[in-house]
Amino acid sequence: MKTMTLATGALTALLSLSVYAGTPHKAGTYSIDAAHSKVGFEIPHLVISTVDGTFTSFEGSVTLAEKFEKSSVKASVEVKSVDTGNGKRDEHLRSPDFFDVAKFPKMTFESTALKGTPEAFKMDGKLTIHGVTKAVTFDGKYLGYVGNDGFGNEKVAFTATAQIKRADFGLTWSKAIKAGPVVGETLTILLKVEAGHPVKK
Repeated sequence: MKTMTLATGALTALLSLSVYAGTPHKAGTYSIDAAHSKVGFEIPHLVISTVDGTFTSFEGSVTLAEKFEKSSVKASVEVKSVDTGNGKRDEHLRSPDFFDVAKFPKMTFESTALKGTPEAFKMDGKLTIHGVTKAVTFDGKYLGYVGNDGFGNEKVAFTATAQIKRADFGLTWSKAIKAGPVVGETLTILLKVEAGHPVKK
């Protein structure tokens, strides 16, 4: 009897979570949870491989509207938090050759339009890097909603990617070798975002 009661309780909890996760979206403003999100990038190196990196310090908000296409995102990133797994390379990226974090400590993004469905949307916005603002389009997927994460918070999540030309933002440093440029021209931005707020009682 005890075993059946436990099993029934676990099934009820699972079904409850499934209902939440299956909800297309719940309107509200959610703060980005940096501990469970990732702001990453990938760029070609020496033509034949790539370098991956992340920014470990960032903040922002996701506002979901009743009509999904009216939703918006706003975020900022501490550029000095760049991490490629190599300290010497990271210091070079922080220098005037690249991000010049002393002059341009933050990069920002603010969406301007959203089209499509939660399952496949395009998010247009203004991306500012190195003091230069350009229009960028992210391809994204909304992953769902959880009504309670176990700590009293409602959570939503999405993934998104975009490609930019680093030269468009004044990031022009490179060296040429016989095979081609040491640093590639096209950079891929990779976002995995979880955002939340306390459950309203």
